[in-house]
Amino acid sequence: MNVDVAILGAGASGLCCAIACGRRKRSVLVIDHGRKAARKVLASGGGRANCTNIDISPADYVCANPHFVKSALARLSSWEFLDWIHTGGVATREEDNGKHFCVNGALSLVRFLTAQAQAVGAQMRLGATIAAARKDGDVFVIDTDAGPVRAASLVLALGGKSWPGLGATDFGYALARSFGLGITPLLPGLTPLLAGPDLADLCRDLSGVSLPVRLSGPCEAAGSLLFTHKGVSGPAVLDASLFWRQGPLAIDFLPGIDLEALLAETPRLEIKNALARVLPKRLASAVSDKLGLTGPVAGLSPKARQELAKRLAAFPFTPAKAEGFAKAEVTIGGVATASVSSKTMEVASVPGLYVVGELLDVTGRLGGYNLHWAYASGFAAGEYA
Repeated sequence: MNVDVAILGAGASGLCCAIACGRRKRSVLVIDHGRKAARKVLASGGGRANCTNIDISPADYVCANPHFVKSALARLSSWEFLDWIHTGGVATREEDNGKHFCVNGALSLVRFLTAQAQAVGAQMRLGATIAAARKDGDVFVIDTDAGPVRAASLVLALGGKSWPGLGATDFGYALARSFGLGITPLLPGLTPLLAGPDLADLCRDLSGVSLPVRLSGPCEAAGSLLFTHKGVSGPAVLDASLFWRQGPLAIDFLPGIDLEALLAETPRLEIKNALARVLPKRLASAVSDKLGLTGPVAGLSPKARQELAKRLAAFPFTPAKAEGFAKAEVTIGGVATASVSSKTMEVASVPGLYVVGELLDVTGRLGGYNLHWAYASGFAAGEYA
């Protein structure tokens, strides 16, 4: 089979690349080993697809070259993306911190992207096996179970190692290496954090307790925290995990609450009961026990009250490590951007080869940033492939 563009990977980046190529009247074949397109999109946001964020900037991404994302993001704003899918019948709802979710679920977005790709003539080959890819003169040859595919341009949109349960593999990195591309260290990102020995018992006892917090350390992150039997999870923790490598985090269990004023209003209550007015009951009891606080609030000295407020505003939590790729939503690291054009996503040393999406060393914060990078990088490559 001969086509202008072969795209390996039918995720969000691959589909958007196919749409952009098809609009330019390029013949396109999208190949994926999965039997469904955009499986990660289908699972994202708990099946509701946190499809973008209205407040996106390069500062929301981790990359060895922090300037790399600027060009693609500038050419596809979140408002332009939302106007496009809204016009196509995909309704979204804005929730906290600028996140947009699909009202009718992730499937509505996947169906829209797939239909858009097919409308411009892109062919889809799902459930295919890709054995290898190489450049032969001026064309690329992709060996598949249905026979070789020859293409003038090849786009690697195979995603990262995160969510192996959805079929994710490291094949994209192997292909990239076969073309001589460097890969930065790969780490699980947007993943739960496991407790160290000092807090393992506390987390296990509080498993299932959830509350809004603010985390500080390598970055600031706000949102819900969930205690698990192995550590902590929840949106705030997943976001912080993108930046954490080692050392302590500080958890503010009472963001925006004046604890000293609250304690002054409840002098006769037991300390743990006073704390339970603003904290989950189990957490209030556990904190009181850990700090050795007993008796009524009136028995606390002014200094003790200040120390308690300070401790709850910056509770020290040093993770033992991040959960692995099985629990990670994204992969930190990837194809080194130094070898890729930030404008076209083309590999400088291999003309006609493009790399997009999560396979690149670009990782966004929690909240729609990674899906938006998939669209933006896919469209950027599709304007030239």
